[in-house]
Amino acid sequence: MNKSEQVWTVLSMLEWATGYFEKRDIPDPRLSIEWILAEILGLKRLDLYLQFDRPLSSEELDSIRPLVKRRGAFEPLQYITGSTQFRNVLIKVTPDVLIPRAETEQLVDLILNHHSGDDKQTIHLLDLGTGSGCIPIAIKKEKPAWNCSGSDISEKALQIAKENAAGNNTSVSFFRADMMHPENSKELSEGTWDIITSNPPYITTEEETELSPQVLKYEPGIALFHPDPLNLYKTIIKFSSKKGSSLYLECNDKTANNVGEIASEFYHDVTLHIDLDGNNRFISARKPLNN
Repeated sequence: MNKSEQVWTVLSMLEWATGYFEKRDIPDPRLSIEWILAEILGLKRLDLYLQFDRPLSSEELDSIRPLVKRRGAFEPLQYITGSTQFRNVLIKVTPDVLIPRAETEQLVDLILNHHSGDDKQTIHLLDLGTGSGCIPIAIKKEKPAWNCSGSDISEKALQIAKENAAGNNTSVSFFRADMMHPENSKELSEGTWDIITSNPPYITTEEETELSPQVLKYEPGIALFHPDPLNLYKTIIKFSSKKGSSLYLECNDKTANNVGEIASEFYHDVTLHIDLDGNNRFISARKPLNN
């Protein structure tokens, strides 16, 4: 970005940065600079198009430049701005937590659709590997009578989740636990839940090369990768069935059928659900065999 006496406007910055990002193969180049400008100028993205001729002050340019540089290095927009919208809530994100995906919003939709008549009933829900806390927080926002909680092995992730619950005025409890070893957690061993959800790490290390640079370089590996995802799913499914809980899982489309087969060893009612792109993505499992 030339620091000479050129007068930068909203439009000229949009055009220059879009080209800058395109040359570097940054995903969504136009959207990227729109997000950055909206964040710095305190505007909605669409309002930028009503202020094309607005000059950018030197202070605004000083704030924009480092964000453009970060995005040019493939850093995700959500980490640059510090938050992302997830359904009906604003979720704070840092590199300590996975950025919530649109697919996970569909997982929440699935749960709410299956329990649409339980608005006033006290349902106990647990989200294993909660990360930012987006799943239980979004559900609690729509089901205030429910008792929602989340667990994670990362203390830093739990801190972000607690901040997100407070920031969205929701009462959600969070605690530290390793989903691979639920027997080592007092909360998991002694707790009972009507619903258990999880979007666990389901990418094998062999699949790393298939990920984009902005995911591989910046998002937490502990939330993405697992050496044996199917074993992790089996642990979650077995734990959930012992608790007598209905279970909702997000899966890798390559292994969703295998996860469904494992769930059928422990549940009567197992269904595989597709995402908006037509990929096998979710498992719902109800009526545990041991109940």
